[in-house]
Amino acid sequence: MLKILGYPDRYSVVPGEDIAFMVSSEDGSDYDASLVRVICGDANPEGPGLQFDAIASAIDGTYAGGKQRTDAGSFMTADVPQLDRPTSFTLFATVWPTLLKRHDQVLFSKWDAVSAAGFKLKLVEGGRLAFLSSDGKTEQTVRLDVTMLERQWYRVHCAVDLDAQSVTLTQTPVHDYAGIEDGSALRADLSVLPGAFHGPVMIAGCPVGEGVVAEHFDGKIDGPSILRGAHAATTHMGLLATPISGGLRADLLAGWDFSIGIDGIETTDISDHGNHGTLHNLPARGMKGWNWTGKHHRWTEHPEHYGAIHFHHDDLYDAAWEESFTLTIPHDLMSGNYAVRVRNGENTVEETRDYYIPFFICSPRRAKGVSGSRDRIAFLAPTAAYMAYANHAEHITAPEAERTIGRLLQFGHADVYMHGHPEIGGSLYDVHADGSGVCYSSRLRPVLNFTSQYHSWLGGHGSALWQYNADTHLLSWLEAKRFDYDVVTDEDLHAEGVDLLADYRVVLTGTHPEYYSTDMWNALKAWIDQGGRLMYLGANGFYWRIAFHRDLPGVIEVRRAEDGIRTWAAEPGEYYHSFTGEFGGLYRRIGRAPNVMCGLGFVAQGFDRCSYYRRAPDADDPRAAFIFEGVSDEILGDFGLIGDGAAGLELDCITTELGSPPDTLRLATSENHTQQVMLVNEEFGVVPMNLGGDQNDKVRADLAFYETPSGGAVFSVGSIAWCGALPVNGFDNNISAITENVLRRFADAEPFATR
Repeated sequence: MLKILGYPDRYSVVPGEDIAFMVSSEDGSDYDASLVRVICGDANPEGPGLQFDAIASAIDGTYAGGKQRTDAGSFMTADVPQLDRPTSFTLFATVWPTLLKRHDQVLFSKWDAVSAAGFKLKLVEGGRLAFLSSDGKTEQTVRLDVTMLERQWYRVHCAVDLDAQSVTLTQTPVHDYAGIEDGSALRADLSVLPGAFHGPVMIAGCPVGEGVVAEHFDGKIDGPSILRGAHAATTHMGLLATPISGGLRADLLAGWDFSIGIDGIETTDISDHGNHGTLHNLPARGMKGWNWTGKHHRWTEHPEHYGAIHFHHDDLYDAAWEESFTLTIPHDLMSGNYAVRVRNGENTVEETRDYYIPFFICSPRRAKGVSGSRDRIAFLAPTAAYMAYANHAEHITAPEAERTIGRLLQFGHADVYMHGHPEIGGSLYDVHADGSGVCYSSRLRPVLNFTSQYHSWLGGHGSALWQYNADTHLLSWLEAKRFDYDVVTDEDLHAEGVDLLADYRVVLTGTHPEYYSTDMWNALKAWIDQGGRLMYLGANGFYWRIAFHRDLPGVIEVRRAEDGIRTWAAEPGEYYHSFTGEFGGLYRRIGRAPNVMCGLGFVAQGFDRCSYYRRAPDADDPRAAFIFEGVSDEILGDFGLIGDGAAGLELDCITTELGSPPDTLRLATSENHTQQVMLVNEEFGVVPMNLGGDQNDKVRADLAFYETPSGGAVFSVGSIAWCGALPVNGFDNNISAITENVLRRFADAEPFATR
């Protein structure tokens, strides 16, 4: 089992800035911390092996250990002071439950965890609407005798009449089905009245003490409201009218319209009292409400149809661990890949007791208005993709995982921890416990697959690396070849735009820069068009369109809409990002196929064995002479730490119809892929009989090069496994030689011919 873990408060930092680290020693033991520069995170003894440079720092030392708690689950809080004193009231909402096997799911609560006084309107016993009242000494629960159906809309009503000492519960399905009796109403005497106290109303959760909120609701809630006095269930329709009648409005203590401010975390109270609310742990917004008809699909144009919020008991934005220590980055540290190593004992087969918390040191930014020279190399760390795959745990429960990768799975201690601790949140490939897709992913939590030593199930046999650790193959190669380079990150690119890249002649991508925001896409494309030289050293890049939150740091959103390789699909009508209002899904679907950025586009994937490239006729074109200097081999990359070959896992090819420049040179093409390597679904309409690489010539990686009209150039390799071949034979091989030739020429100031 994993016995120590942690995370930083940011992924990139410049000298002189502070970066904080949060550490959890799971058994409470003390731990040591030290700073290292990460050269290679691959533990495979067939390659360079784990390589770190120890760096003396102010954080080095021993720290008191303690287990940190993570409280997952989304909810809303709002102060409604009119309920702080004893009064009759009525609760209304329209709800869409999604996980009724969980008991005690709160819709509304005003509850004092210390005195155990207040009330809860909740679902119990598989979906029965219930009202719990407590005066701090005695509890009373009244419940309906029918259960709700999952993924069906219900209008719920709860009227508490203190004068009559009664409670009325009503559950009305929005849509009736023949033979289904899921509507019910009940009036009961209330012998225990809710205790009054000063405290917030909660939606989709309830405080249970020590700052913990529990009893979360799984499902959508639309238009929750609270009225003064005991009202009939039929009053609900009046609340749904626009405008609300004057008499009813006078009794409205709070009415939260979730269709307002969809891109934020505040909820608007449309009553006259201004009892606005705050959302916690990022429940999903931009969700179609009970009144969505299918006519409108964009929430920015018709927000009145998107008045629902989808809450989950396993939502998480910020784990909110206590800070363990802070490092001020010394001014003499070079830009690069770093980590804080934390260790609370010796590793054994049963326990992992050391953990590397990664981060990147970037170079100080040049002040605006100060000129600089464009003579540097940058590694663009795909931190958005790292966030998208954060705690990717799909393989642990997916029944088809082993068939997909063509081999038996081996789980490490980090995988076991993910399975046992779902509260740390999943990736954008996982689904919530209710089956809905995880559309938000944050870095403000422990990310167990973003660390040295981690082996991924998707990473091919051999080193079995994916994303971060696979990218350290490239970084170890840069170190071995003695290239000076800086690191910049996706988040920095999103925030600073093309100006971030102004000083760099060459940008190298990671192995899988799959997730791009619109601002990132625009910035990188502008830099290329201005004469930059891009080395795209991976595949399936520039694929999914994402959004960053405008106010909350370190969180991204994806809507898996209409096409693309995806483990879940967004609900119809929910294709637009809640953070920005942009249409989600593939860049290909908005006319920006990856081919437009880098000359290649995603065409196939398979995770069993990797293959090789065969040199193509364009390799003899004089334009490509510098690429193959000293390399006469016809077969390229029939070796590699990832799947035994340089061409594999995911593949990109040249397609001029999708935007590959017509003068692109196809220098080499992979071949001999297995039947497990198949066309991606956006490549066909009717499913062809020959999906696999053993039968379909479209299953291939192309090695591509072209110049740009501004004197720059693009070199693209079309394979995630390319960088896994760089370290073979002590970095002395034809893949390494080609990559070095390109980088040295790209770093040269001489413009490329524009013909």
